[in-house]
Amino acid sequence: MTDYAPVPLTREEEAFVRALGRAMLTVPRAFDADLLREQRLSHSEYSALRHLSEAPDRRLRMSDLAAAGALSLSGITRIVTRLEGQGLVQRERSSSDGRGWNAVLSDAGLHRLRQAWPTHLASVRRHVIDHVRPADLPAFTTALQRFADDTQCGQMQPERGEMEVPT
Repeated sequence: MTDYAPVPLTREEEAFVRALGRAMLTVPRAFDADLLREQRLSHSEYSALRHLSEAPDRRLRMSDLAAAGALSLSGITRIVTRLEGQGLVQRERSSSDGRGWNAVLSDAGLHRLRQAWPTHLASVRRHVIDHVRPADLPAFTTALQRFADDTQCGQMQPERGEMEVPT
């Protein structure tokens, strides 16, 4: 609960908040639809593969993979189970404590990610980048980072550089 009296939003602020909310719903759905149609891979599956490809030794503790994708542990477990069934990911006991599990990206998983990457890149350009003027990108990026940092969930994802071919 806040300790101050709420200040009504201006017309412009209200329009912004509504547009942001709509984009937060529709853009991930568009990414998902494009990946499913062209790659038979969901956006959540693609993201799990991408996060694993960026991790040291292509492995992450299941809880860290869930946090990176803003998913519950049960949600990421279902995704990893599907990917494991396709030979794209393996699960291994954590060597640090023996209790937890790590998801490990297989060579086949890295190959699959590289296959899907052009579809995802085209989707990101079509649904987001093509709608933002280059001069607006730095300010828009800064604002979005502040939004994320100001939430309890904002510390879940490390900052990355360019969207590059998965290594």
